[in-house]
Amino acid sequence: MNDTELKNILEGYLTDRLKGKTTINAMVSLSGGACQENFLAELKVLDGPEKGSYETVFRTDKGAALLASLSREDEFGVCNLAYQAGVKTPRPFWLETDRSVTGSPFYFMQKIAGKATGRYIVKDPSLNKIRKQLTVDLADNLAKIHSVKPSDCKDEKLKATLWMGQDPQDKVVANGSVRSLRLELERMQEAYPAMELILNWLEKKAKPSDKVVLIHGDFRTGNFMVTPEGLQGIVDWEFAHWGDRHEDLTWVCMRDWRFGKLNKEAGGFADRSEFYEAYEKASGVTLDSGMVTYWEVMGNLRWAIGCIGQAERHLSGKDKGIELAAIGRRACEMEYEAMRIIENAG
Repeated sequence: MNDTELKNILEGYLTDRLKGKTTINAMVSLSGGACQENFLAELKVLDGPEKGSYETVFRTDKGAALLASLSREDEFGVCNLAYQAGVKTPRPFWLETDRSVTGSPFYFMQKIAGKATGRYIVKDPSLNKIRKQLTVDLADNLAKIHSVKPSDCKDEKLKATLWMGQDPQDKVVANGSVRSLRLELERMQEAYPAMELILNWLEKKAKPSDKVVLIHGDFRTGNFMVTPEGLQGIVDWEFAHWGDRHEDLTWVCMRDWRFGKLNKEAGGFADRSEFYEAYEKASGVTLDSGMVTYWEVMGNLRWAIGCIGQAERHLSGKDKGIELAAIGRRACEMEYEAMRIIENAG
């Protein structure tokens, strides 16, 4: 359906849902994530119990899902968990799981200011004065995300989903991640011997985690909304799951998320040691250097497999696009980086 048809459907839906005449004054397509489409939606509820004006983002499915991506229903639940834990993230509104409304599940969330573009965050001079505080704020918010434990989730369906097929009784959280990546590797049509070597190393070096906590799953430059006033919010929760805190802490430090600022290992905006020190202060947890190495290798393998998956979306015809095809060619960079880290680890 086109944007006008979607707007009309949603106006009728919200009028019924909110028990008050609702108009959408503007509905503009925004850049989406790998699995979702986003539209700016300025709403006015003219009467009823939720009367008022709302600046929201309408979020729905897009094409094929990626490895371990959540449904909109589960993503909505995770956003609520994070929001209730005090994480600076947009407030979610009005989940709908009935596909008959628009063809896909959807929900609305609070619109926040700022840009998430990697090169803007790491290079724009208007942010020079706030990058130091941005480092502290991101570390503080990541500590709040990691404060959420499985026992805090009262939605049993969501709790089970966030285990992503892992054994809740297995204290070696990495075992589940290794199994998941091995299954993905086995599904690939071509052979990737470097990935096999990396996976074998991960299998051999896995060890218990300190705690199982909520993991954002894609905590990196590109998924934070920032203005010259500072951090506005953390977005894109579609890869959230229960896991080891070091997974998020190393994902943000991966070479691929530095956007040309390779000397600033934490997302291109800070030194790794500076970011980790801020996280330890906020969380009260001392990080394990061995786990940092381990999960950075894991992250590079995960993204290498993800890059192949992006290319396959293009090649299959499900989501044609030059960007998807180009990302597929980058898998070798992550293979090289993972092998380099393994070699340096001794």
